[in-house]
This record gives sequence, structure tokens and C-alpha cells, in this order.
Amino acid sequence: MKAPLLVWAMAAAFLLLVASLLIGSFTKPEFPPYAIGPHADSTYTLDASGGDQWRWWGEIGFRRNHVITAPGAGAIDLGLVSFDSVAELPRDGYVATSFSADTTNAGIGKWYDYSMWSHLLTSKHHVYAIRTAAGGLAKLEILAYYCREVGAACYTIRSKTMRPRQ
Repeated sequence: MKAPLLVWAMAAAFLLLVASLLIGSFTKPEFPPYAIGPHADSTYTLDASGGDQWRWWGEIGFRRNHVITAPGAGAIDLGLVSFDSVAELPRDGYVATSFSADTTNAGIGKWYDYSMWSHLLTSKHHVYAIRTAAGGLAKLEILAYYCREVGAACYTIRSKTMRPRQ
């Protein structure tokens, strides 16, 4: 008696899942050469691996794979554009962080791509406009999520203070 097509499909899906878990367990991320702290090229590396607390850098908060703005601040996703090509930032449209059981900022959203094969997070390299609670503006790009000192949740970011569009 032949097995139904659904049984074969389920078996194939299970084997793919097992294969992806095995491949992921042998994959190691290439850690960027950054040490924790400031760097000469407007970049900064910080440890946000503590899952129970936010690590603040200015008015941006990092905790594991979550990125938010401080109360009164906001963000806009400018998309996949060159960091250096962003010369001015919008005056309006900044999205505030929703502080709740699942604190998020929709203006930053899911800043990463997740690989089912390697189980690693990689930056989408979007540029974000950030408005501080005092009204100051900056652009931000997340360059990396890993570093040699910490492993995962070790953000390397690039930022620059900006002026609004006229």
C-alpha cells in the first residue's frame, strides 16, 4: 500500500528542518574586527546581550535583537539607501516607541534578516532617521550584530548628527 502524498510531504519537510538545524549548528558568524567602544569612522560598538535590560546609546535603546527610541524620541526607516547619500532628514513623520510588554518601535521595525540555514541575523543596512526628545536629528545605520568580544547582540552602528529638510 502506498503512503499518501501528505505523509511524503510531511517527511520531506521534517528532513529539511533537521538539515537546517544541523547546518546552522556548524555555522559560525564572521565577527567584525570592532572592539567595544567608539571608532574613528563615526561608528560605535556596544554590548546589548543582556536580555533583561536595555543598553542605551544616546536616545537609542538596544536589547538582544530589539532596537527602540527613548520616550519622546522617534524614528523613520529611510530604506536601503547609502548612508553617505542622506544629506537631510524629514521634519515630521517620526514614529515613537510603543512601551508595553513587547516594547517596539515600528519606525525601526525588523532591522535584520534572519537566515534559517545559519540561524544568524544580518543587518538590512537600512538608514534610519532619528529625532531626539529635544528635537535634534541624526541618521543611523546598523552595520553588524556580532563582535569578537561578546558574540551575538554586539551592535556596531554608524551615526551622524543631521539637519532637517528645508
